[in-house]
Amino acid sequence: MTTRRAGLVTDDGTPVTLLGSPVAAGDAAPDFACVVQEPGTWTMREVGLDDAAGRLRLYSVVPSLDTPVCSRQTQRFDAEVAAFGDAVAAYAVSVDTPYAAGRYCRGKEIGHLTALSDYRPARSFGHAWGVLVEESGELCRAVFLVDRDGRVAHAEITPEIGDHPDYDAALAAIRSRL
Repeated sequence: MTTRRAGLVTDDGTPVTLLGSPVAAGDAAPDFACVVQEPGTWTMREVGLDDAAGRLRLYSVVPSLDTPVCSRQTQRFDAEVAAFGDAVAAYAVSVDTPYAAGRYCRGKEIGHLTALSDYRPARSFGHAWGVLVEESGELCRAVFLVDRDGRVAHAEITPEIGDHPDYDAALAAIRSRL
């Protein structure tokens, strides 16, 4: 049975229900199955937690890349993680199709985040990380950092979907683990 959590998050002031188990700092990071479009091709590949095992992994979770706050969040983390080089594998996770996510990244010249699509009906990432919004089928806004040992080092779900996450806290969590 799916865990339902009501009242933790609002969307434009209206309370929504999150599906999936909550994930907190210190927890073992849950696995998932998202899809990424290979750059320059129509080929898609499945991506899970172990794809960047042994590295820090930043998951910047957004409802849709093409919306203003989501776009700014994605661009900000893309610019910030560039300074960390290969030490951090960074991802923008949404329910946008892999093609739409790829198009967005090419158009905005996103080069340091990989756009992961949780578009499949199972919404694997959304359920596993407890960020699937029941009412819309989208993901709420969140930021997670997974350490090299596969444990959640930082977890934030914004109380209002339209608000920005605490960028400084997420970046501080990365810096403290480099």
